[in-house]
Amino acid sequence: MKAFFLTAYLAVAVHGASIRGRSSGASSSAVNKTTCNGVSYNYEELAGYGYMAPDVVDKFGDTLGGLGSSIHLDQAAWKKLDNGSYTGVLWSLPDRGWNTQGTLNFNPRVHKFNVIFTPEPAATVAAPVGPNLYIQYLDTILFSGPDGAPCTGLDADASGSASFPGFPPLPVATYTGDGFGGDGPGGKRLAVDSEGLHVNEDSSFWVSDEYGPYIYLFGADGKMLSAIRPNDAIVPMRNGETSFSADSPPIYSNDGKGNDADPADPESGRDNNHGFEGITVSKDGKTLWVLLQAATVQDGGLEKQTSRYTRLLKYDVSDRLAPVYAGEWVVPLPLYNDPEAKDSKNPKVAAQSEVHVLDNGQFFVMSRDSGAGHGQDSTLSVYRQIDVFDISDATDIKAEGDYDCSDCNIAKAGSGKLKDDITPATYCSFLDFNVNAQLNRFGMHNGGDQDQFLLNEKWESIGMVPVDADSDASSGEFYVFSLSDNDFITQNGFMNGGKYPYADNSGYNLDSQALVFKVSISS
Repeated sequence: MKAFFLTAYLAVAVHGASIRGRSSGASSSAVNKTTCNGVSYNYEELAGYGYMAPDVVDKFGDTLGGLGSSIHLDQAAWKKLDNGSYTGVLWSLPDRGWNTQGTLNFNPRVHKFNVIFTPEPAATVAAPVGPNLYIQYLDTILFSGPDGAPCTGLDADASGSASFPGFPPLPVATYTGDGFGGDGPGGKRLAVDSEGLHVNEDSSFWVSDEYGPYIYLFGADGKMLSAIRPNDAIVPMRNGETSFSADSPPIYSNDGKGNDADPADPESGRDNNHGFEGITVSKDGKTLWVLLQAATVQDGGLEKQTSRYTRLLKYDVSDRLAPVYAGEWVVPLPLYNDPEAKDSKNPKVAAQSEVHVLDNGQFFVMSRDSGAGHGQDSTLSVYRQIDVFDISDATDIKAEGDYDCSDCNIAKAGSGKLKDDITPATYCSFLDFNVNAQLNRFGMHNGGDQDQFLLNEKWESIGMVPVDADSDASSGEFYVFSLSDNDFITQNGFMNGGKYPYADNSGYNLDSQALVFKVSISS
């Protein structure tokens, strides 16, 4: 087992590397432009690339994986150095630990890193440069419940919940032994599949979750301070009762195979593993939004062809311990044609993995395909983008009423067709990760060889900082960071404080990749 790195970065020899799927030509001055409700967005260039090796561990001895589930860039710490490089602090939220072969009793957590970024605008396809983003590990904070007991990434029980004064019923997981397949007393822990992150100025954390799907406030020490239960249309139901299970059995139960909920899919509410993937908070810290990964079950969420219309919720969090539900809108996710699927299975919905509110009131959203990338059967991704949406002309369905009960729907479950009286958000295509003319400038590629230079499948995070680090973004130019979620896939992995070694059955070692894009925004 490797000791944790102070600098978790390995050099790569990109020159002479065998890269197929390579694009000819150099980068242009504008990769793409779009206008969304009068606001202009310009994708200027891919500005940076970095990665973390898959077998680095944190201070507790656990593999530093899943780093791209969500990130937060500390605006106050972002500085430009005299040599033209930048330095800053990046927080990273892994999800429920290594779970490709079943869930484990992994303690959810948040990591803190220092980043050093040196722009390389002269990089070309003909003369690519190596990684120019360095990621330096600093610290890890473990999440615990209101009673101080550790939380867990194990799947929530199909029935039942935990109760604490001042909290809604919370998802709970019952485990045997040590929760990793070894000896132990067993027990119960609060189940948290953390997917979205915002760090407040007092170092507390807003975290969105998939099991509830809930929104949690954790203190600077990782202890749970409050929990937001969404409206009944979103909470999963089975057999007429709340059922928080995502049908993700533990690894020690038949190697994670089979079902641990009956029925396997909820009858309403969020679908399995399609909870609050995205969370974002206004600059003043008073407004919070969360976005479901795709449609609820009753809105068409059980099929990739019908799960287009997802829900965005708004909360007034001026008092973080007493949040107020303030609005709800429908966001139409994009469609794409999967070249590996039958015609009858196309087009598919590109589910979203992250949301980020902009100062102009619009939102960035990460939408992507699945099953394509490093370690997947297919190497060619056809939709992996940061897009834009605007809710200024959309229907506030909370204000309209009749859409927030457990059997209330905004779209037909069978067809996914949105109801005629609902106007969804305006959705605008923008920044494509998969442009080889940009990726090749850093030795990376989409499609082609199955190697470490191939983009990973999962990209689930957005962080933004101004190019002019001293101007608070007055220039309108930004660096947009995104990290991949490598699912903790390695042949030299560790969980349970380093006591549980593992090797993923895929045989792959997936780096935690990071990309930095340069964009400009103007009204």
